[in-house]
Amino acid sequence: MSSENPPEQLALIRETVRRAKPRTWRGAHLAEELPVARVVVDKGLLHLDQYYDYAVPVAMAESAQPGVRVRVRFGARMTSAGRREGGELHDGFIVARLAASDYPGVLAPLAQVLSPEPVLGPALLALSRTVADRYAGTLADVLQLAVPPRHAKAEAEPSPAPLPPPPAPAPDSWQRYQQGPEFLAALTAGHAPRAVWTALPGPHWPREIALAVAATLAGGRGALVVLPDGRSVDRVDRALTELLGGAERHAVLTADLGPRERYRNWLAVSRGSVHAVIGTRATVFAPVHDLGLLVVWSDGDSSHSDPRAPHPHVREVALLRAAEEGAGVLLGGLSTTVEAAQLLRTGWARPLAADRAGVRAAAPRVRTVEDTDQARDAAAQAARLPSVAWQAAREALRSGPVLVQVPRRGYVPRLACERCREPARCAHCAGPLESPGAGQVLRCAWCGVEEPDWHCVECGSFRVRAQVVGARRTAEELGKAFPGIPVRTSGRESVLATVPDEPALVISTPGAEPVAEGAGYAAALLLDGWALLNRPDLRAAEEALRLWLTAAALVRPAGEGGLVVVVAEPTARPVQALVRWDPAGLAELELAERAQLGFPPVSRMAAVTGTPSAVADLLGVARLPDGADVLGPVGLPPLRGEERERALLRVRPGQGGALAAALKAAQIARLALKGSEPVKVRIDPTDIG
Repeated sequence: MSSENPPEQLALIRETVRRAKPRTWRGAHLAEELPVARVVVDKGLLHLDQYYDYAVPVAMAESAQPGVRVRVRFGARMTSAGRREGGELHDGFIVARLAASDYPGVLAPLAQVLSPEPVLGPALLALSRTVADRYAGTLADVLQLAVPPRHAKAEAEPSPAPLPPPPAPAPDSWQRYQQGPEFLAALTAGHAPRAVWTALPGPHWPREIALAVAATLAGGRGALVVLPDGRSVDRVDRALTELLGGAERHAVLTADLGPRERYRNWLAVSRGSVHAVIGTRATVFAPVHDLGLLVVWSDGDSSHSDPRAPHPHVREVALLRAAEEGAGVLLGGLSTTVEAAQLLRTGWARPLAADRAGVRAAAPRVRTVEDTDQARDAAAQAARLPSVAWQAAREALRSGPVLVQVPRRGYVPRLACERCREPARCAHCAGPLESPGAGQVLRCAWCGVEEPDWHCVECGSFRVRAQVVGARRTAEELGKAFPGIPVRTSGRESVLATVPDEPALVISTPGAEPVAEGAGYAAALLLDGWALLNRPDLRAAEEALRLWLTAAALVRPAGEGGLVVVVAEPTARPVQALVRWDPAGLAELELAERAQLGFPPVSRMAAVTGTPSAVADLLGVARLPDGADVLGPVGLPPLRGEERERALLRVRPGQGGALAAALKAAQIARLALKGSEPVKVRIDPTDIG
């Protein structure tokens, strides 16, 4: 640096330029006031996760307000002659209007204001930024989950005027639960109580959610309810409509509504016309004004974990949002997750549960049968059922429908060699072979390639046997064992919402169980329990109990003859928890074991998945927090013929933010190297094997 330009003088020049009116492309006329728009650009790349400044043309001065959607040219450059070259148009959101920019160069102007509707408010922006940082993702990716796509016709329609608060429900409406009336009273008073709710079995939980929402609205605050699937949303929608005297006081947000209706409902919430909203996963971001209560039903359901980057979980987003906006929380379900048990142990939330007398009055009777029990009569053998289960179904069919839960869908989803019991594998990708139907050619469950000439590589046999029988094969066998009884199936291809209150066999995969009209199912058979209990997953016991309780809760109480038969090892802890109807007890035991092993939720964890070289490369670049443990890497089933590994990274409580920041920085560093193989990073993975 020459003596003619000392550092102090250069700093003064830079400061003068910064404070001056921003320069823009040649010929552009800028807004007189706040001529700079700070924009988040819809490019979900880690190294571009920042705000960018653009000049506001005078023609857009009024419409280019914070929160609106815009189009900007990204990646353009300015020539020495003042002309623009290159760059592609991208959507984005204005997050602020400024008097000046920190960028010393030439600002590109906004290309277009797509809509004057402010859809990204300060609270939603802050929440999205927090979620992105927690999950090592980008703000643009989170905003794609939080803000639905624009629909111009829906946006042009006015939203209705907000209605006055409804009357408060009677506090004793929740008297089935200890401290239930106090919880409703706190919501009506405008407070923010936090509770873990273990719901009683039966059809009443949708109305109980509706009562909590009504109490919050009566207190002058908004409420938000997130449910795992559309069928649950429909049940709570009906309960709210009945309780509040119409559907005008709440909005529904699900993908089944279609783009126009969903966006119309979302705008009603954003504009403050509606203060209560129910829906599925993305609803947790809905911009409810003056939020007073967040309800998450069945927080252990895998549907609450978003498959899209950065893979946020509804429960964690709800907790973050409650902390930022001072809202109450109700984590409810028929079962209790280990994460909910941790909230109770730390005192962050309080329990809402019935006493043992109330549980016994509402729950069905549960009987256990070992998987190894052999049927003693021909009919039970034909149905592939232990005699106890077959007799229970035969007796129950005299008074109503019988639910049969089968852990696997399809016909025969797992096969093995009949002679040596070696699993049947695909010659192309080593995936498991399955039988799609009687007499059909075997095919791979991973790559879909058919194997008409399969033979065992160990012993050379050409014959296979079923390792696991699916729902369609079970329906076929039960139809033969119970002639004259209608057989209905509910699963991935066709999920039934309800079934009539008449004798029938209802074969369902877990999570697809339809509600029986009237008093409920006369009985339920929970088959092949080993398939749920023996999964190589840290959450296998918790998940098995959740799926069993979901089905068993649809059965009539024991006082009305309701019976549940679970075919599993009777001494297994989830089976005993089902017999006692004690999900909280199992969650506490699981939490204690995880505390000893140092597994979540008493620690924070991340999963790094990719090819062996890519995983090793990222671990070598990442500057992990002090004391971080690296578990693995271990091999995974190949994907499209490519070898894969996964490593688990574990840190102490309080270091989760540092772990996410370190992995994000490592990913950015690797992106700078052309040709680097991609690595998938997932914070707090739900499937820890």
